[in-house]
Amino acid sequence: MNDFNDKQLEILQAAERLFTRLGFDGASVRDIAKEANVNVAMISYYFGSKERLLEALIITRISDMRLQIENLYKEDVTPFEKINRLIELYIRRMNKNRGMYQIIHFEISMKKREINCEAFNQVKKENLEMLNNIIEEGQQQGVFAKNINVAMIPPTIMGTYFHFHMNRPFYREILNLETDADFDRYVENDLTKHIQQTIKALLTHEI
Repeated sequence: MNDFNDKQLEILQAAERLFTRLGFDGASVRDIAKEANVNVAMISYYFGSKERLLEALIITRISDMRLQIENLYKEDVTPFEKINRLIELYIRRMNKNRGMYQIIHFEISMKKREINCEAFNQVKKENLEMLNNIIEEGQQQGVFAKNINVAMIPPTIMGTYFHFHMNRPFYREILNLETDADFDRYVENDLTKHIQQTIKALLTHEI
């Protein structure tokens, strides 16, 4: 999935910066070409359209996540530790690329454009399969419950994170988070621990 050459990767990185800053509609192909220091014809040659460029960016980012989950699965640590690290990985990636995640999910959910979700969904299935491997390892060791809905774990993590961010002013006030740095530290520590505890409860509670 990630067999892009250096120039294609430069274009993808430029597109991600502009999509995050200007939104998908606000960033033109000409803007992306200027940001990547290439001509518009090169973007058309490699990707065909801005929609195909977004598709390539989505697949690149999710494929990278799969590699990190696969490496995590191979680590010689307990299944609980793997899950905790997986949650930390999700939070770090979303916090770092929050704008891009919001654009991706908005464009896909609104169905405003002809974005081919088939390849996107295939990579997500592969990521979910790796997560399922970690869950099965814990079940075989008798530390995780047997009736786990693995497909609901990623949306539980991401939903909690994005709800917290979408209501940033409210949580800053009630949690006395005076600065952006205070807010980010809370996400990195307290919110992450809360999500870890929530997922742990889901993994250990028999219904």
